[in-house]
Amino acid sequence: MSVDELIEGSKSRGLDGICLTDHDNFWTDEQVRELSSKHDFLVIPGCEINTEAGHVLVFGLTQYEFGMHKPEFLQASVDRAEGVMIAAHPYRRRFLEEPAVRPEIREEMLERASGDEFFRMCQGIEALNGRGLAVQNQFSLDLGGRLSVNMTAGSDAHKVEQIGTVATEFQRPVSCLVDLIRELREGRYRPVDLRQKAAPN
Repeated sequence: MSVDELIEGSKSRGLDGICLTDHDNFWTDEQVRELSSKHDFLVIPGCEINTEAGHVLVFGLTQYEFGMHKPEFLQASVDRAEGVMIAAHPYRRRFLEEPAVRPEIREEMLERASGDEFFRMCQGIEALNGRGLAVQNQFSLDLGGRLSVNMTAGSDAHKVEQIGTVATEFQRPVSCLVDLIRELREGRYRPVDLRQKAAPN
């Protein structure tokens, strides 16, 4: 889908704003301002960085640098920019559905994931992914609970019909990137499954 379809689809589904997080590609401030003005809708720039430890949603950076595939390098870059990192779809690489039907195997996966230092580098994890299966998202929710970290939700929409399945609900108004970073750092938000019209337990 085009970015215009994404924004209009988000508006039509009653969302208050969206974050553009393309893989390893950054939107400029000018592009974001133009999109926000064109659609009269809150658009916040971010990026989904591919690292050796998994995908990370970052906010506060403006360009890709070689070395960001290393989590430590990325963390240092984000810290310098006073930005924020959220571990995207943490079930990937760490959860396998078929073996996990056995409780003891699932527990081993959860225990191993909760010991991953990568998650300690992030300000939170994405507990609900709009394209994730229920069992995958439940693993992420359980992981977040075990880590005692803040949890977001994102549609991860690649097609129009995937927009607005899940979202992050903030306790305070967010009107720009600075607001978003502050609220993510402070943990004043929760993941919401819009398909159920309620937050997960």
